[in-house]
Amino acid sequence: MDTQDILKKVRKIEIKTRGLSQNIFAGQYHSAFKGRGMAFSEVREYQFGDDVRDIDWNVTARFHRPYVKVFEEERELTVMLLIDVSGSLDFGTRRQLKRSLATEIAATLAFSAIQNNDKIGVIFFSDRIEKYIPPKKGRRHILYIIREMLDFHAESRNTDIAGAVEYLTRVMRRHCTAFIISDFFDRSLSAESDRSEAFCHALTIANNKHDVVAIQVYDQLARMLPDVGLLKVCDAETGHEMLIDTSSAKLRQAHVHYFLQRQNRLKQVLAKSRIDWTSVATNEDFTKALILLFRLRSQGR
Repeated sequence: MDTQDILKKVRKIEIKTRGLSQNIFAGQYHSAFKGRGMAFSEVREYQFGDDVRDIDWNVTARFHRPYVKVFEEERELTVMLLIDVSGSLDFGTRRQLKRSLATEIAATLAFSAIQNNDKIGVIFFSDRIEKYIPPKKGRRHILYIIREMLDFHAESRNTDIAGAVEYLTRVMRRHCTAFIISDFFDRSLSAESDRSEAFCHALTIANNKHDVVAIQVYDQLARMLPDVGLLKVCDAETGHEMLIDTSSAKLRQAHVHYFLQRQNRLKQVLAKSRIDWTSVATNEDFTKALILLFRLRSQGR
C-alpha cells in the first residue's frame, strides 16, 4: 500500500469514525468510564447535612466558622488500545477483514476519547510486543495511530494476549482504561491448553490496577461452516493447510462445537477476571455492540 492510498484510507476512516464518536458515543463514552478519582476543587461554608469528615480544619480555624472541602471527579483519562496484529486478523468472508473492523473500532474509541480530553496510547501485539505508542492527546496523534494500524506489518503471526496484558501492567504506572481488541484466537483458550489459568491471572492483575475492557472481533465462518463441498483451509498463524469436506454434517457440527467451546472458555476467563466485554462479527454494525457495552457499564456504576 503506497503513501497516497494510506492517506486516503486514513481520511475515510477519520470521517466515518469521528462522526460516530461525535453523534453516537459522546455521552455514552463519558458516562461509561470513570476518571482517576476525586480531586479537590474548592472550599465552602458548612451546610446542614454535609459530611463532617470533609471539614477543612485549617480554613475553619482561620475564619472561626466551619468550612468543608468540595471534591469533583477527575474526568481526564489515559486510554490504552491493545490491538492484536497477529496473522489471524487477516481474515474475513463477510464485508471486511477482522483487521479492518478492529481498526474502525479502535479509531472510534480514540476519537471518543479526545472529545473527553483523554490521552490515547497503543500497544500492537502478536505473541510479542510489536510496537508501543505512548499516550498523547490530539487529532494528529490519532491520525498517526490510524496510519500505523493500516500499514503495520507484524514480525510474528502468533498470539499471546497475556504477554500484552503483562506489558501493559509494567509500562503503565498510573491508572488507565485499556481496550483489548482481538479475535482472541489464543492457544491459551483451547481445550487442550493448560495456560488458561495463567492467562486469567494476567488479566485479573491488570484489571485490578486498571480498567480493562475486551472487544472480540470474529468472522461468521469461525462460527459456522457453509456446505460447499471440498474446501482448502489454512491456519493464518501457523501456515498449516488442509483440505476439508464441508458437505459432512458431522464435520460442520464439530466446527460449531469447537467455536462454542472456545467462546465458553473466553467467557469464563473474562468473568473470573471481572472484565466487561462485547463481541462483534465482521458483517455486523459494531456501533450497536459498543453502545450496549457503554450503557451496561453506565448502569453498573
